[in-house]
Amino acid sequence: MKILVINCGSSSLKYQLLDMDTQTPIAKGLVERIGLPGAVLTHRPADGEKEIITAEIPNHTVAIQMVLDALVNPEYGVVKSLEEIGSVGHRVVHGGE
Repeated sequence: MKILVINCGSSSLKYQLLDMDTQTPIAKGLVERIGLPGAVLTHRPADGEKEIITAEIPNHTVAIQMVLDALVNPEYGVVKSLEEIGSVGHRVVHGGE
């Protein structure tokens, strides 16, 4: 099973795709400067060269779509279909007692 783990900040989104069968990372990346000029997605397949994509990324919805597109990209993606991802986890920090 493959699991996509994401961690959203106010202007960033970190992600890692893990293969739980082999307990190894498949890819990881970072979207920086969401909602700001000079936004960039850095995608790092575990067995390939990193891809750097600059684009207008006005919000987190666009950022996550770019991440999903990178994961299935024919040139530098790591899965053929998003259906290969069995679960998605999100890091949540709660400031209560």
